[in-house]
Amino acid sequence: MPGKSSSFFSSVHILGSRQLGGADRFYVRLVSALHQDNYRVLAVNRPGSPVSPLLDKAGVAQVQVALANQWDLWSALKIKRIIKQWQPAVVQTYMGRATRLTRLPKNCGAIHIARLGGYYKIDGYYRHAHAWVGNTQGICDYLVRSGLPPSRVFKIGNFVPPPLTFSHRRIAELKRQWNIPEDALVIAALGRMYPVKGFDDLLHAFSRLTAAIHQRPLWLAIAGDGPQLGDLRQLARELGIASRIIWTGWLNPPDPLYAVADLFVCPSRHEPLGNVILEAWNYRLPVVSTSTLGATELIEPDVNGLLVEPRQPAALAQRIHSLLVSPENERQKIGEAGRQTLVRDHSREAVVQAYLALYRQLT
Repeated sequence: MPGKSSSFFSSVHILGSRQLGGADRFYVRLVSALHQDNYRVLAVNRPGSPVSPLLDKAGVAQVQVALANQWDLWSALKIKRIIKQWQPAVVQTYMGRATRLTRLPKNCGAIHIARLGGYYKIDGYYRHAHAWVGNTQGICDYLVRSGLPPSRVFKIGNFVPPPLTFSHRRIAELKRQWNIPEDALVIAALGRMYPVKGFDDLLHAFSRLTAAIHQRPLWLAIAGDGPQLGDLRQLARELGIASRIIWTGWLNPPDPLYAVADLFVCPSRHEPLGNVILEAWNYRLPVVSTSTLGATELIEPDVNGLLVEPRQPAALAQRIHSLLVSPENERQKIGEAGRQTLVRDHSREAVVQAYLALYRQLT
């Protein structure tokens, strides 16, 4: 492991998850971006974590730590040893488990920054950090209401990687691979299969839509996995729509889903930010989202997206239908406005520079 660096850009980033959700993908993006910009970084994550091969591909130095649960004292001691040996200026943790288990060695001189992408329990998990980053204003306000000092709470959003290029031929191949008719209108959705993500609401909404719009068959493509998947498949059969739904499983990267889509839907019942909205905007897709805390910060209604109340399948169906029957240039206009919002507020350069400025300020 490399020795001491005097640069405040030396940082250790710790993640305790073993999934590949929005927070995990952002962890990979930020750490990889810092490494690509020639800053000294070390990624600490769990053995078998799906983030590990992605970081390997980016050439990022890694150490695996069990982080088995929130009481894993052996992992807490190992993290202390890693920090003492690496001697970073900044230790940044992601989500509750990693933050709770990260306790800096005495007199190590590092700053502990806890990055939150949700409204998590503060006591016992986050209060011991030196500073906190929320990726939305709502999360930052929540941190301050929880008693954390406002001068140490910072808002820095997320960014997504540049879109991949998909030729018309490649898109046609993807549709054939997924048994989607070449002339289909495709509604896309992505996420973990948990009740909070509202996929059952989306299925009920889809069942209310006609089987074709403008003489084009209407299909639904859902990417992701999780404990609710079997129940969702059964619900689709009960609603009589299973023959027009493709379940892709996890896509890594998820870009092929966006490439084949004509419209993206985020049906969540709770969403602190909504990385999938940013990813859809990356492909200039018009977005229909429920009015979660995160989505209402991102979307200006009827400008760069459409909003509908959560848990309202009939209203969700109406908003989807209104976009799909509108002229194609109207859908493109909304998608382009989303893309401009992404470029303005959530570019790689802006987010990375915001973190570097924060590191400078705190160190």
